[in-house]
Amino acid sequence: MKLVCNTSVLSTACQNVQRAASTKSVLPTIEGIYINAKDGGVELCGYDLEFGIKTRIEADIEREGAVVINARTICDILRHLPFEYVTIENDERNNCRIYGGDTSYTISGISAAEYPEIPSVNSQLSVNVKSASIRDMVRQTIFSVSTDDSKLVHRGIKFEIENNIMTLIALDGRRLALRRENVDYSGDKMSFVVPAKTMSEVTKLITDEAGEVQVILGQRHIIFIVDGYSVVSRLLDGEFLDYRSALPKNKTTTVRIKTKNFADSIERASLVVTEKFKSPLKFIFDDSSVKITSTTALGTASDRTDAVIEGSRVEIGFNYRYLTEALRACDTDEVLIELSGPLSPICIVPTSGDSFLYLILPVKLGA
Repeated sequence: MKLVCNTSVLSTACQNVQRAASTKSVLPTIEGIYINAKDGGVELCGYDLEFGIKTRIEADIEREGAVVINARTICDILRHLPFEYVTIENDERNNCRIYGGDTSYTISGISAAEYPEIPSVNSQLSVNVKSASIRDMVRQTIFSVSTDDSKLVHRGIKFEIENNIMTLIALDGRRLALRRENVDYSGDKMSFVVPAKTMSEVTKLITDEAGEVQVILGQRHIIFIVDGYSVVSRLLDGEFLDYRSALPKNKTTTVRIKTKNFADSIERASLVVTEKFKSPLKFIFDDSSVKITSTTALGTASDRTDAVIEGSRVEIGFNYRYLTEALRACDTDEVLIELSGPLSPICIVPTSGDSFLYLILPVKLGA
């Protein structure tokens, strides 16, 4: 194999596919980037047996062939090469020479025949989603994904696509995040759970110039095609919590409040809460304001913010971080907070429509 390519273009592509290469494996092959030079271009792939990223870029191919080179090594070399073009070639023993100008490296490669085959998806179930929409939806839900290994399926984001609406749901047993957007899809219902890591990497590939993300659903795997990259991932199996049954049926108090003002108030009141000195914040929803207090061994804090409140007075405790993360994810100037008493979850929803919903379980307050 021998190829000549623009250094910057190749470096960017390798940096992106490197994120799918394993960093801790007994198999050196999957710690590498698969490089296949043929048909006037070079195919690059990173794959850790669960998640993969591949792309193809233009290159001058002087001799076709393929090799696997350690991902971190080739990325470091390309990032530091000061020349516009780089040449990569290997011999029959997979010794790879990477050079440009006066700089040259000889690296031990691995036979391409040892690289695992990345899964393919042959399916008619696909949908195109605006790149900005899927990036925002993931950002506004991924913080609620479980990090607990006890139920693997909750370590992913659930997608439901039906009747021109796409819904993303994430939960961790203490809170739930839901986002909805309109999409151009009227086919059979699609319902699947994608690992949070996969969705995080998909959003990193989305640039401001990217138009749409194509989502192709298979039986066990899914492909996201974005801006010249294909992201392939296994799907998570298992029974995802029926989030609809978790929603409170009756609300006794409704609060209309400025999103930023409320988030800032919570942040100020939480300054005496640390990892060492933990305590829930106490919220009192009454009259025309929300009062927040906190007490730890460090001291006490109190704050209040104006609100329009309808219904019964409620005194309730919450983990401040869960509330703050939900409010920071809201993309509206105002939100509605729905309460059903001091022992029921709080719901944060938009003042109109149903584009998002954040549900947070309360924390018992001390005497």
